[in-house]
Amino acid sequence: MKSFKWIYEHAQTHKTGEDIEELLPQPLTREQLAAVPDDRILSDMMRRVFRAGLKHSLVDGKWPEFEKAFFGFDPEKISLMSDEQLENMMQNDKIIRHWGKIKAVRANAFMISSIAEKEGSFAHFLAQWPEDDVISLWAFLKKEGSQLGGNSGPYFLRMVGKDTFILTDDVVAALKAQGVIDKKPTAKRDLQKVQEAFNQWQAESGRPLSQISRLLSYTVGW
Repeated sequence: MKSFKWIYEHAQTHKTGEDIEELLPQPLTREQLAAVPDDRILSDMMRRVFRAGLKHSLVDGKWPEFEKAFFGFDPEKISLMSDEQLENMMQNDKIIRHWGKIKAVRANAFMISSIAEKEGSFAHFLAQWPEDDVISLWAFLKKEGSQLGGNSGPYFLRMVGKDTFILTDDVVAALKAQGVIDKKPTAKRDLQKVQEAFNQWQAESGRPLSQISRLLSYTVGW
């Protein structure tokens, strides 16, 4: 496995003529993330869910109508929605009428409300989760939430400012080239190898996981 210095230098080579620092994501601090209202957390969570498989611009263009339809994504209000209310959403032609994803709004609102009762807020829960075991947070979102498997959970976390790496095709290719894994990681054992590699690069660099992830992606795909 190459050092972070090698990764950074090779990323710079691939991005010659660009200020590489301007291309890197900036996660929120724990304090900043903990202060985000849970309705904004749920809104971004569901925007990520609805984006899956669709043009982001299509979903984003309709999002104001989603906000109106789902009570501003207030988790407590949505948790109390009846099956009939959800079914009525399928008649609203101003939103994307995907039944599985519409049901996921209530399921994820319930998850957020349940955690908020114990932790004060779901945002606080996310903020306190240790980044050196972010793969366990992915697993939690997949198990306890709805439609948050695969890369949807990590992309949601990136959207709200929680520091995480994301296993894009380029990142997976880079991890293979580094000898960290030999196939796309789905099993817990392989994901743990990836987490350990990122933890080592973070210890070397002091950088957020998201920046290391982006830099890794720049080392492949000439």
